[in-house]
Amino acid sequence: MLGSVSTLPQQPQRPTAEGHMVVCGDDALARRLAVELRYVYGERVTLLLPPGRDPRRPELPLTQRGRAVTLFGRMSAAMNRNGAPAPSGTGDGDTNAGVQAVRILEAAEPSDEAFEEAGVDTAAALALVYDDDERNIRAALTARRLNPRVRLVIRLYNRKLGQHLETLLDQAAAVALPGLGTTAPDTSTTVLSDADTAAPALAATALTGSSKVIQAEGLLLRAVERTPPRQGEVADPGLCTLALLSSTTHDPAGTEGSESSGAEGPQLLPDHRAVAAATGRGTVVLEAIREAAPTGPAPRMGGRNVPLSQIFSRRLRWSALGVAAAVLALAVASTLTTGDNPLHATYVTLLDLFAMGDPAIGDTAARQIIQLLSGLAGLMLLPLLVAGVLEAFGSLRTASSLRRPPRGLTGHVVLLGLGKIGTRVLVRLRELGIPVVCVEDDPNARGIPVARRLHVPVVLGDVTQEGVLEAAKIERARALLALTSADTTNLEAVLYARSVKPDLRVALRLFDDEFATAVYRTLRTAHPHALTRSRSVSHLAAPAFAGAMMGRQILGAIPVERKVMLFAAIEVAGHPQLEGRTVEQAFRAGAWRVLALDATPPEDRHRDLTASAPASPDRPSGLVWDLHPGYVLRAEDRVVIAATRRGLAELLRRRGSMTYC
Repeated sequence: MLGSVSTLPQQPQRPTAEGHMVVCGDDALARRLAVELRYVYGERVTLLLPPGRDPRRPELPLTQRGRAVTLFGRMSAAMNRNGAPAPSGTGDGDTNAGVQAVRILEAAEPSDEAFEEAGVDTAAALALVYDDDERNIRAALTARRLNPRVRLVIRLYNRKLGQHLETLLDQAAAVALPGLGTTAPDTSTTVLSDADTAAPALAATALTGSSKVIQAEGLLLRAVERTPPRQGEVADPGLCTLALLSSTTHDPAGTEGSESSGAEGPQLLPDHRAVAAATGRGTVVLEAIREAAPTGPAPRMGGRNVPLSQIFSRRLRWSALGVAAAVLALAVASTLTTGDNPLHATYVTLLDLFAMGDPAIGDTAARQIIQLLSGLAGLMLLPLLVAGVLEAFGSLRTASSLRRPPRGLTGHVVLLGLGKIGTRVLVRLRELGIPVVCVEDDPNARGIPVARRLHVPVVLGDVTQEGVLEAAKIERARALLALTSADTTNLEAVLYARSVKPDLRVALRLFDDEFATAVYRTLRTAHPHALTRSRSVSHLAAPAFAGAMMGRQILGAIPVERKVMLFAAIEVAGHPQLEGRTVEQAFRAGAWRVLALDATPPEDRHRDLTASAPASPDRPSGLVWDLHPGYVLRAEDRVVIAATRRGLAELLRRRGSMTYC
């Protein structure tokens, strides 16, 4: 647990060499990203933090800088304790391990002066990961003006705004440096969302089988956890085995494997011999690759395509249809009995229906009977019109208010918190067709309009108060996702939910890793037959942000217990570990595996793999997933790989960067 910190070591002065990395932020993602860049990729890092304590977590005694120093110290001690060797191809180890490896600065705002002190004008990459989108945008505009060559990685929740911002900043770099162009990798702008990165993994914890989905170029890669059918047997490998789960997965006193679990922990990207020898252990396998179905827009209450079924009840619609049929029958009868023109007969019938026609005195008996029946139909129309108006107003009022959980609801997921993360998880769960009930204490929370649009029931109230979880039907739920920003609230909700339903599947969002490990172990011991997961958003998102800072597209990340596996698009050129080798020879157990080849010609490729041009008979395109093991990778090829954090770091290491411990 975090405690007091001794006097901070003296920080290095402004970096004199070019090519360092700068990270600016105000929460756990910034600190985790600095750790990823420094201790995994071996880069020189400057971390710019706001002074004082974290305003979202005032209960912690440490300042932002103190928490960063503590995290770096723990990471340095863990790396030295594990004795991780220097990567192959480097002459020596890290001579600047520890806190001094990351230069920590404090500034209230990312201003010109702060950027100058951090050395943004000579930096290779800059990450802006403040929690406020507006602050990140202002900082990105300032950074692009100070250094048109810097690679920008920006954290934004608004996806559409992020796409426009990428184009704007790349165009600004092209204008300032005409020789580079907008596709130069060193000046590119990448906009990412930690919520989008972490949402699939968080949503997967609510599914039986713990499926994990990665989307790339219109395809869905589905990875699932599998248990061996019987003792001494190996689980079905699917298309390929991505990971072996830890041997203590089913031990109530065990913990989820992490980077320091040793041989008992999970093994990422094992070879065939390791898979064959791992009898009795669960696996994560690549199960399916299929085309992603297009998602249509959700029905909306408004516009020119208003669905009548959402405004008027079925009984009212049938009643209106009956009145219309009666009017049509009377118009036909009038035409047949009087010999009048059908249009004129219909007009006269409607006048009689609305009591606007003259009495049929002196007319034939048939005409008088039809007029009386039309008047009777008009009497039936009046209550129908009143009911229609009342139902329309009621539907509009219901559409603008929040739904309550229905009485017979069962097998749903209870989602606590509708902030940035909770909202993305809610959308993901609804895309998968899973019923959800949300609990939120703030009626103005970001996800309330989304829940209303998706017609998801919401319980407004403090989850720590008695009766709130019961109102969400927790006793009949399949899973609980506690995703609020307060660790204690998440823990209290999970403990109470387990007292109501001991076998409930739960997943907690916890910020501190040591606290998460202690909570996980305790809950596993108390409820050995119930699935428990603890997840950190910054832990899931940091590898994707780090890969983007190295100039590579990270397609997605999936958690394997407390490790993370990455899927990335890599150009073969410049990577001797891949170039000139066959697919089988390029595979390195525990580091990376080539999964697919981009068949698009180099001149037609987009920097974003998901924006590849469609295939045509004279120009092949798309990803080839069934690669022959003997295919020789060429310099002009682009491949999709599955990699560990350290494996990807070795592939992407830049010349002149520091080596990691």
